[in-house]
Amino acid sequence: MTTLLNNEAAAAALGISPVTLKIWRCKGKGPRFIKLGSSPRDRVVYDPAEIEAWKAARTFASTSDATVSHPGNA
Repeated sequence: MTTLLNNEAAAAALGISPVTLKIWRCKGKGPRFIKLGSSPRDRVVYDPAEIEAWKAARTFASTSDATVSHPGNA
């Protein structure tokens, strides 16, 4: 069974602050997440595989490659 990451642990895995991850989530950026319930106050968790897939989609060989549009970049 995969251990799901809370917002703080997911942010640490990405090297960003928890606030930045929350902002990305609200803007539809960042890795896919799991919402545990339907209330706005219900927990949000991340599957580590989703974080790794999101990072892999943003791996580039050169700075010119990094200027192309990728899913999740808005």
